Amino acid sequence: MADSTPHPHNDPETSRRPEDLYASRPPWDIGRPQPAFLGLAHAGAIKGRVLDVGCGTGEHALMAAGLGLDATGIDLASNALHTAENKALERGRKARFLRHDARQLADLGEQFDTVLDCGLFHIFDGDDRAAYVDGLRLAVPPGGRYLMLGFSDRQPGEWGRVHKLTREEIEAAFADGWRIDSIEPATIDITTTPDGIQAWLVALTRI
Repeated sequence: MADSTPHPHNDPETSRRPEDLYASRPPWDIGRPQPAFLGLAHAGAIKGRVLDVGCGTGEHALMAAGLGLDATGIDLASNALHTAENKALERGRKARFLRHDARQLADLGEQFDTVLDCGLFHIFDGDDRAAYVDGLRLAVPPGGRYLMLGFSDRQPGEWGRVHKLTREEIEAAFADGWRIDSIEPATIDITTTPDGIQAWLVALTRI
C-alpha cells in the first residue's frame, strides 16, 4: 500500500459496506499471519480462548487454532468470513467465525484470555473508540491480554480512515483497567510495498 495505491479506506464509495473492502484482495490480506503476531505466538504470549477482532480472512484466528487454542474471529465483512471458513476447512483447523461488530463486544456474552487486533483499533476514534475499549474491558477477564498491531505516527503520508497512533493516545485509551506491558515499534506487512507500514505492537494486561 503506497500513497499512490488506491485503497478502499480512502474511497467513500467503496467503504459503505464492509464487504466492499474485500471485493478484491486488500493490501493487508497477505495470506499469512503478520510476523509481529507470529513472533508473539512463538514466544507463548497467545494463550487460552482467543478472539481475533476485525479478523478479515482469518489468518490470526487460524494461527491460534494451529496452536491448539479455542479461536474465534469476528468481522463485519461476510465475504471475508466466508474466505476464512474455507481456509479453516482447507487447513484442517477448527476456528469459529462470526459476523459481529467489534464496537459491541459485550453483546457476545463471552470472555477471552487473549484478544488479537491487527489493524482495527487504528480506524476508530471518538465514540467508536470509546465503545470498542469499553467492550474490551468486559470481554477480557483480569489477567487476560490485548495484543494490538496498529499504524504508527512514524509512518509518513495520509491514509484515509486510518488514524496514525501515538504512544500517548494508546496510553490514554487504555488508562482505565489495563497495565501497559509494552509499546514497541513494529511493521505491518502489506502486499503493495516490500517495506510494509510502520506500526506499534502493543501488549496490555487486564487488571
